[in-house]
Amino acid sequence: MDSTTMIAVASIVTAGLTTGIGCMFPALSEGKAAASALNSLAEQPDAAPTITRTLFVGLAMIESTAIYCFVVSMILIFANPFWNHIIAK
Repeated sequence: MDSTTMIAVASIVTAGLTTGIGCMFPALSEGKAAASALNSLAEQPDAAPTITRTLFVGLAMIESTAIYCFVVSMILIFANPFWNHIIAK
């Protein structure tokens, strides 16, 4: 295999692993956060606005991790910085 094919294979495999792992663990974390928030709401219904607001901020922070992983995988597939180095040779 030549170097262009190796870079293509490495980019595709890395993008797949990044998307797979980068979406799996934030999804598990979001489920755990929602379960904890529901448990807290069941114990203290008077604190519902505070718990809900904190939950949504936390879910947004967790979801941003998945979005960053998706962006990295799209860069590896469509705008790979290593292509310019190979093409210049």
